[in-house]
Amino acid sequence: MLPETPSAGLFDAVLFDRDDTLIRDVPGISDPDLVEPMPGARAALDALRAAGLRLGVVTNQAAVGRGQTSAAALGAVNDRVERLLGPFDSWRVCCHVPADRCGCRKPAPGLVRAAARDLGVATVRCVVVGDIGSDLRAAAAAGATGLLVPTARTRPDETAAASYAVPDLAAAAAWILARQAAARVADRDDQPGHVLAVRSDSAGDVLLTGPALRALAAGSRSLSLLTGPRGTAAGRLLPGVDRLAEWPTPWIDRDPAPVTGDAVDRLLRTVRDWSIDEAVVFTSYHQSPLPYALLLRLAGVGRVSAICEDYPGALLDVRHHVPDDLPEPHRARSLAAAAGFPVPADDDGRLRVSIPPARRTGRVVVHPGASASARGIPTKVAVDLVRALARTGRQVVVTGGPAERDLTAEVAGHAGVDLGGRTDLAALGRLLAASACLVSGNTGPAHLAAAVGTPVVSLYAPTVPFARWGPYGVPHVRLGDPAAPCRDSRAVACTLPGHPCLSEVDAADVVAAVELLTGE
Repeated sequence: MLPETPSAGLFDAVLFDRDDTLIRDVPGISDPDLVEPMPGARAALDALRAAGLRLGVVTNQAAVGRGQTSAAALGAVNDRVERLLGPFDSWRVCCHVPADRCGCRKPAPGLVRAAARDLGVATVRCVVVGDIGSDLRAAAAAGATGLLVPTARTRPDETAAASYAVPDLAAAAAWILARQAAARVADRDDQPGHVLAVRSDSAGDVLLTGPALRALAAGSRSLSLLTGPRGTAAGRLLPGVDRLAEWPTPWIDRDPAPVTGDAVDRLLRTVRDWSIDEAVVFTSYHQSPLPYALLLRLAGVGRVSAICEDYPGALLDVRHHVPDDLPEPHRARSLAAAAGFPVPADDDGRLRVSIPPARRTGRVVVHPGASASARGIPTKVAVDLVRALARTGRQVVVTGGPAERDLTAEVAGHAGVDLGGRTDLAALGRLLAASACLVSGNTGPAHLAAAVGTPVVSLYAPTVPFARWGPYGVPHVRLGDPAAPCRDSRAVACTLPGHPCLSEVDAADVVAAVELLTGE
């Protein structure tokens, strides 16, 4: 096994499907002379090798299990692939047929996990490149990033569900290398002193910034964090933060208080009292960092960094640009790198919180509500899935905030345990850390589950892109209609009759997803 040493980029390894991804698909191929590389395959692979990325192959070959070809013939074909396309650092092959119900055949995550172990890398730092939905579902179930390169046999629904898709292997290599470049660390000729990180918005957004904050903490003398009211509880859970302050952000918070001189003075006093040397302002893609940058300048902060598409004038020292579709943790880490803060060598980039590991039980946590109602699970769907999970013999716990007690009571019914309004964020984290799986929408609890390593069945309303805000770096399954009319609308409340993106989710599919993620 190669040593686990994260690269300077966002990824360490790229795992490829074989048939119709690296080579033309010949059903049951057993003759090496029939191997034909896909257009541009060798050049794309060589570009990735030159960038220091490790390469592997993860492929289903049920033709062996069916007796249509032999293991020896399979080996000869794979040898021919390497002669034409160059060496791979790992080959992982599943020869089972679907009826075997193994844990390795894609869309199960076994091949991806095994290849990551071969390469000595974390699955969160792997990209899985394939041509059909099962390749991407295997990546998600392992906690890796999936990249679709569609062919004529790729179904339209598979393309619609893909977080990322490119037309060919040359574009796949360019896509991966662009993201590696986005995490390139800028040189700086000074030693960072007291750094202030700014991240307003929700608890989930603050949790997603965690890997970047660890880079700031490792590279500075001290790290303070400024959050908005909805993110303070999450900020308290993040390792590496020395001091925390809360300030309502009128241009970001929902139902904000009026902007007053007293409120601004309070922020300026806090920053001055803390003797901040520099600040890094983290925002979501649709938010401007410039109001914060102005206030920080007025407080005397000497260096300010942010991702910004607007003209910043003298407000920013580091004005960073990133690819539009970066997940929020990658976006934040890219900014930290541009500000001159490398990721520590022993940090794999996963989300983390200061909650101790716990012995896991078979319990499933269901969180039906959401701060934005458009992203919550429809009540009938939630009731049905709780009952279906309970019938499998699992304990099912239903959680929610104080304002969701009526909802959680109805969803739990007689089949589940109702904890609505009884868990703050830290208590919910401890509950998730000791549970087998979370079933939730695209909400903060999904990111909290990721931070404690708990798999997530995500009933995801596509009002915001899954690529940016889906469960990050943790095994997950996405359910719901990714092409629903609400897609990318950023709707807070659903305006469509019947909540169509999630209302058709079948409880049996939720049970199957839980079984896939828990290996049962």
